[in-house]
Amino acid sequence: MAENLMAQEQMAQLTGQIEKAAGAALERIAKLASLPELNQVKVEMLGKKGILTQMGRAMGELPGEVRPLVGKMVNKARQEIMKALEEKEQALEMQALEERWQKEAIDVTLPARRRPAGSIHPLHLVLADIKKVFIGLGFEVVEGPEVELDYYNFEALNVPKHHPARDMQDTFYITDELLLRTQTSPVQIRTMEARRPPVRIIAPGKVYRSDADATHSPMFHQVEGLYVDKKVTLGDLKGILTLFARSMFGEKRGVRFRPSYFPFTEPSAEMDISCFICEGSGCRLCKNEGWIEILGAGMVHPRVFEMVGYDPEAVSGFAFGMGIERVAMLRYGIDDIRLLFDSDIRFLRQF
Repeated sequence: MAENLMAQEQMAQLTGQIEKAAGAALERIAKLASLPELNQVKVEMLGKKGILTQMGRAMGELPGEVRPLVGKMVNKARQEIMKALEEKEQALEMQALEERWQKEAIDVTLPARRRPAGSIHPLHLVLADIKKVFIGLGFEVVEGPEVELDYYNFEALNVPKHHPARDMQDTFYITDELLLRTQTSPVQIRTMEARRPPVRIIAPGKVYRSDADATHSPMFHQVEGLYVDKKVTLGDLKGILTLFARSMFGEKRGVRFRPSYFPFTEPSAEMDISCFICEGSGCRLCKNEGWIEILGAGMVHPRVFEMVGYDPEAVSGFAFGMGIERVAMLRYGIDDIRLLFDSDIRFLRQF
């Protein structure tokens, strides 16, 4: 009888401790303000040395008939505390997430950063103006392949194999007979093969030469022109190119022609314009000469006419060619050709 009474007292005492500890833990959990505090409570109550863990171990001192009842109370308290901890943990995580959202919030009502507006590249500006001049004179714009046959790039232009004139151009060869064109002159040959006179064309496009520095690029752009008809004279060449130069660089621009050599024209000439910085008195741009070279031209060589099946006794014509980059550099005062290809927005924004 005395033993039963003692067991009941022990059970009542342990039960009271369990209820008190569980109640205190639940009140403490409800007031938690951070996840580190929550983890501390979890360890104190449910860890290896936690209060409920120690109470569970104390059941070993109780008589066998009361152990199940105390065990149920310990498990019930553990489940209540675990549930409270889980709910509080979710609430604290959501609170932390909301605080982070507040800190990292983006005010969508603010105006967005303006994207810089694009502009036309200076090379395209210059090419458009060149086309405008020659189209106004009745020329047609034609194009051709950039990967070209040696025949069209050299032989049909009166530059046979082993001709010294080939040394004037450093060529990118793909095979012995296939290359990246060094000029747009092959377009003239292909056009004359396909048409009978009169022919009046300009051929803009990319060309390739193995050369690179401040004034040369391995890839650059050319515009070449061709006019073939009956009784076309050197006077026609001078008149059209003078009109072109003054359209591009000003009505008062001086123009001169100097004898030169090109294997596909005879006679051949270089065309200069008076320096638009010093007006002919001499400066750094024109190397103190007062003149700036702008393009090469000449009357089409009779041999070229024969290669395309034209009768050089019946027709005549002239051809010319210029680098678009050179015209752009002169027109806008650009001193390094690489600026035209670097895609530097600080440079391009000026146009």
